Amino acid sequence: MNYEKLVQGILNIGEAMLQCGAEIFRVEDSLYRMYKSYGFVKYDVYVIPSNIQVTVETPEGEIITQIRHIESSEPNFDQLDYLNNLCRYVCQHTPDEKEMREKYLEVINREPQKRITRYAAGIMGGTGFAVFFGCNVWDAIVALIVSVMIVAVGDWLAKRESNLMVYNAILSFISEVIIIVALKMGVADHPDRIMIGIVMLLISGLGTTNGIRDLLQRDFISGFINIMNSFLGAAGIAFGIGLAIMLFHEGYSDHFILNHSVPIQLISCTVACTGFAFWFKIRGKQVWYNSIGAFFTWAIYVVVFALKPSNFLATMIAAVFVAFYAFIMSRVNKAPSTIFLTASVFPLIPGPNLYYVM
Repeated sequence: MNYEKLVQGILNIGEAMLQCGAEIFRVEDSLYRMYKSYGFVKYDVYVIPSNIQVTVETPEGEIITQIRHIESSEPNFDQLDYLNNLCRYVCQHTPDEKEMREKYLEVINREPQKRITRYAAGIMGGTGFAVFFGCNVWDAIVALIVSVMIVAVGDWLAKRESNLMVYNAILSFISEVIIIVALKMGVADHPDRIMIGIVMLLISGLGTTNGIRDLLQRDFISGFINIMNSFLGAAGIAFGIGLAIMLFHEGYSDHFILNHSVPIQLISCTVACTGFAFWFKIRGKQVWYNSIGAFFTWAIYVVVFALKPSNFLATMIAAVFVAFYAFIMSRVNKAPSTIFLTASVFPLIPGPNLYYVM
């Protein structure tokens, strides 16, 4: 048995999981389980968002150390689901290095998301939340145009700029310019509400969610790294918006209000979160599980807030529900809970507060 190749093959799986958006503790646990299944005497794994280090001791006493630098990548929860299943297969069947490589390539080479789905995800996410935060029909049309721009320019820019702060600054600047032009043309009525919906597309929700979960697992270094990456992304958004406002001498703030109709709130946030499920490349029935989770998360928030007008209490109870829902769905579908949590929790992300702070 070629232990060097086995260590490398398992490390490939861990690297792919991290790039797809897996939490640090999930990657570490998966690597530990796979190395243990092959009978390594000792195995030490150290994972942070940008690096994986592995040292193992073979039954013959040989020490093998491998280090892998992790390049940033956009989340792909469909691939993460298949990688998670591959980890189970490796632990149960302990394939040789050749079979492991073949199974790994089958997952990595899965058919990519269709381009039209990517555009639909952006439109549903950006426009849906714009309506959710009180935009009218004309505002929603502007939000749709800006959402399409973010997908088109964002995909082009992602191939040329890996710095999240710069990436967000450029996209938020262009978005704000389009919204200001629409305002001057008399098309847009609530420019700040439009931008709040668009900000939801740019917020590093995944990094924040995973960072908090890593902190709860007492993985403080990885947790703080993920959260700091999210703060840098938010700083880029603030810089882009602020620069556009200063250049065009356009200041406005009529403060956001949620759509007055609760049914429209529920429909728009469900549509938006369905879009985010596609945005994170979730496929099949898991998309609809996210839609259901988002609908009931906001419904619970609305009911609790109506009974006791406390944003903190309503948010806390809704957050407990969505966490429990994601846990149940992960057990039913034998998939990482991240797949069902990240998109479903978006109605509770304080996009308006972030915008007005910026």
